[in-house]
Formats: sequence, C-alpha cells, structure tokens
Amino acid sequence: MDMNDNLDLQDLLNEPVIDAPAIQDPAPAAAEPTALSPFLHRIPVTLTLEAGAAHITLQELSALTPDSVVALDTPVGEPLIIKVNGTAIGKGEVVVLGDAYGLKVVELQTQLPALMG
Repeated sequence: MDMNDNLDLQDLLNEPVIDAPAIQDPAPAAAEPTALSPFLHRIPVTLTLEAGAAHITLQELSALTPDSVVALDTPVGEPLIIKVNGTAIGKGEVVVLGDAYGLKVVELQTQLPALMG
C-alpha cells in the first residue's frame, strides 16, 4: 500500500491483525505463589492492564479529536492482558472498587519470567 493512498478506516479495521500481543496460556490449576527472596520484596514494579491495540496510520492519528473512537483488537467480554513492567503475565477483568477501577485476576502464569530472579 502506498503511503499516499486514501485510506478507509473501515477497510483497515477489517484487515487481520498481524502482530497482536500474544500470551502463553497459563496452567489451568491454581499454583502456589512463587516464593520471593526477602531482598526482592520491596522492589517496585508497574502493573498494567492492556485493553487492546489498534494499528493506525499517522494520517489517522493526526485526525483524532476528543470525540474520536478507535476500535481495539480485543473482542468485548474477552479478558484483558495483565502486564508487569511490560511483560504479559496473565489475563484479568476490570472491576469497580468504590470510586476507582480495580483488577480481577482471571488467569496467571505459574512462572513469572525474569521477574522473580
């Protein structure tokens, strides 16, 4: 596709996603939490819940306004990806906790790669 072609957003949304984020299926049975060395207990990490991704052009990005809606690649009702420091570790759902959002863990990998030392 030439960068100067006029792009139809609906055509782009109907194209298959090639590089969607992947996560390994965690073990079905609940595993015991991994024991951490006491040295690691206070190391801060960033926990995020990824709602999905959208692949758009710079032209489409520059056309976004406060009322714009961008379709993501995650189907409605599908669990969202839980990440720690950018690494996928499981799947979860958004819950409401009073005046804030929370995370309900649905699936969790039994071994957390490179996070537990």
